[in-house]
Amino acid sequence: MAHLTIEYSANLEDMIDMAAFCDVARLAMVNSGTFALAGIRVRAYRADHVSIGDGSGDLAFADLVLRMGAGRDEATRLSIMNSIYDALETWLTGRLNSPFALSLEVVDLNAPFTVKRFNTIRPALRAKGCKNV
Repeated sequence: MAHLTIEYSANLEDMIDMAAFCDVARLAMVNSGTFALAGIRVRAYRADHVSIGDGSGDLAFADLVLRMGAGRDEATRLSIMNSIYDALETWLTGRLNSPFALSLEVVDLNAPFTVKRFNTIRPALRAKGCKNV
């Protein structure tokens, strides 16, 4: 289970393709080899009302939070964090024309307090012949 949530300033949509940004993050998660394909989710939410730094409208951000199942050691969590961040940083380089901040936080889920019983994604991916589901 790995869910990446992206909150971003609305003005970022004028600078980059957010669907492509999400896909870069998803591919970094897949390529890490750490997560089952069926458990990977990337979602982005636009923050329409923001006030950043000096309040000028030319400042932008993307704040990412990766929630994953507990049990991975620190080295694995750091590797995943750096893989995602590096992939996004590389992809963003040369695409932005305004001051920008990218941040990523990794959070382990507390297993007794998560429920994921209703999920037909895994069987659907298996039926398509996907591996690592």
